[in-house]
Amino acid sequence: MLRSLLLTLLLATPAAAQNLDSLLARMTLEEKLGQLNLLSANGQASPQQMQLVRAGKLGGLFNVIGAENTTPVQRIAVTDSRLKIPLLFGLDVIHGYRTIFPIPLGEASSFDPDAAEATARAAGQEAAAFGINWTYAPMVDIARDPRWGRIAEGSGEDPYLGSLMAAARVRGFQQSIFATAKHFAGYGAAEAGREYNETEISQRTMREVYLPPFKAAVDAGVASLMSAFNDIAGVPASGNAWLTDTVLRREWGFKGFVVSDWTSVAELINHGVAGSQAEAGRRALTAGVDMDMQSSIYVDSLAALVRSNRIPIRVVDSAVMRILRAKQRLGLFRDPYRARTAPANPELRATARRVAGESIVLLKNEPAGRGAACCAPTLPLAKSGTIAVIGPLADNKEEPLGPWHTQGQAADVVTVLQGIMSKVPAATQVVYAQGAGMEDTSTAGFAAALAAARQAKVAVLVLGERGDMSGEAASRSSLGLPGVQQELLEAIAATGTPVVLVLMNGRPLILEWASDHVPAIVETWFLGVEAGNATADVLFGDVNPSGRLPVTFPRVLGQVPLYYNHRNTGRPPDVHNKYSSKYLDVPVTPRYPFGFGLSYTTFAYGNLKLSPARARASDTVTAIVTVTNSGSREGTEVVQLYVRDEVGSVSRPVRELKAFRRVTLKPGESRAIDLRVALRDLWFYGLDMKPVVEPGTFRVYVGPNSAEGLEASFECIP
Repeated sequence: MLRSLLLTLLLATPAAAQNLDSLLARMTLEEKLGQLNLLSANGQASPQQMQLVRAGKLGGLFNVIGAENTTPVQRIAVTDSRLKIPLLFGLDVIHGYRTIFPIPLGEASSFDPDAAEATARAAGQEAAAFGINWTYAPMVDIARDPRWGRIAEGSGEDPYLGSLMAAARVRGFQQSIFATAKHFAGYGAAEAGREYNETEISQRTMREVYLPPFKAAVDAGVASLMSAFNDIAGVPASGNAWLTDTVLRREWGFKGFVVSDWTSVAELINHGVAGSQAEAGRRALTAGVDMDMQSSIYVDSLAALVRSNRIPIRVVDSAVMRILRAKQRLGLFRDPYRARTAPANPELRATARRVAGESIVLLKNEPAGRGAACCAPTLPLAKSGTIAVIGPLADNKEEPLGPWHTQGQAADVVTVLQGIMSKVPAATQVVYAQGAGMEDTSTAGFAAALAAARQAKVAVLVLGERGDMSGEAASRSSLGLPGVQQELLEAIAATGTPVVLVLMNGRPLILEWASDHVPAIVETWFLGVEAGNATADVLFGDVNPSGRLPVTFPRVLGQVPLYYNHRNTGRPPDVHNKYSSKYLDVPVTPRYPFGFGLSYTTFAYGNLKLSPARARASDTVTAIVTVTNSGSREGTEVVQLYVRDEVGSVSRPVRELKAFRRVTLKPGESRAIDLRVALRDLWFYGLDMKPVVEPGTFRVYVGPNSAEGLEASFECIP
């Protein structure tokens, strides 16, 4: 009854009638700047923040947790403030709210945008049920340097895959809450992989590599973008009019709003492009950053600049209207409380387990070389005998949640040990030993681990990183296993018991020793609450792994940054030519290339044909390839198509992903798979810095990853 009465009162106001022009005309300058002010709470709004809401000096809050905390402050906004404008409530819902799904980098390994949309939809619905109406996700930054911790939050190194995942996540989230594409732009190019660092990105690389996922998010209808911490060739993103006004609004036609990252407006002073808070605010607002997160500069320092006309009032009005339209679009003027029902927990857990299974990448699976079974691959495991489960992450309930796990609870997590024990019959003995802590310097726990391994037919070692070793402010200068984990791995391998290395991490790791000495390696990333069940599903073959790497794994740190879609050089690597682009001590090739992943079955490719052989830039070329499951199990192959523009006015990448498809085949089944490439999608920025598809020969590669495949070519004609 009370809620119905409040809505009736709201509908009598100009705001509820959605007459935004009239509402803007009634606003004081201070109330306008208040709409551009965004502050963080600590679970619930503080008394000081409540007062700002009453005074009309706050447009939104974030980190207010639970509808029991969002509802009271929203009630103040829509009943006690003069203009009764509702608030936005934001939160970093990155890969789940309470039900935690795989980290985005892991989810990108699925090469399944539908899966990404499903988890984003579920996360948004769950968050909405707890009072959240705006998430700071998806992160769509392209990342080519695994030292950068936030590589875990994105979709890896490829702009095509990244664009599909960005659009899918926007669609998923925005079925119930607003999404935010971040960080605009180039944040993933931080020099030395160091968080918050500067970037040097040419305009061509910015437009061809780093901007496409943002454009895809905009085309999918994303409500907001977040400006980045970094500078771009000396111009900070949070005060970069070329990015926010020229590209985003004028070229792309973006109608939503831009929010700064945490205090990134104030940090224009540290960047050295503003000498005071007021000047930092002026630069950010006039560049097109509509909402100031956490600095309070707009609301505290800009009124005098507006009154002196150093900031035109039209700039303020435009920013305010973008915020008001967003609130209108979200339906807050009609229903400020937005009571929602969360999806059923079994449904959420089932989605989490299914997508986690798709996200696992089998990196290696060779015979263990012991006894009569020496010719069979190590995986999948039999559900009999004695199994040793070892490692600091084997029975860890916290780390599988990964970074940015919002309201995820360790108690909800199924560990790898639990997953294995629930999978095998009672007669199977499972022996557990931690062996070492995550970052131990002591080997005191090795004795128990070695004893467990010696009595088992196989040792499953679960090693990797802590969840907080990835994400924001989590750059690493080395990419090996932390602490004494590498020593533990080598010690267990020395027992002669076959080893399965299960990795849990948020970035590519250096795996040279393991790749040479361990028969089976499984990359699971941070899989969330169903980590143990999904891992056990794959280990025992109930799920045939189908994940593919969305990022390159280097052999050694010195190769970084290493990515598949690099341009050629005038002296490409040539083992027979000393004076070519290579290293003296290691191959130039990665340990595991982009798109790589094994299965418990095998796939053969044949009969690649392109049609037509000659096409215009307005046409579509179709590649048809026959894919055969040549093994003994049903499996899913990710058929990948790459293109190379052999001669262009500027140097082009050696390969670029342009299409892929997940295909499930029964043993012995063959299927003709068609992959279509619209030639308009082969654009690049020419010498005049305008997008162009140039006539010439294009080589097409179709296969299981970026380093293998059948080849054919077609000609683009004028």
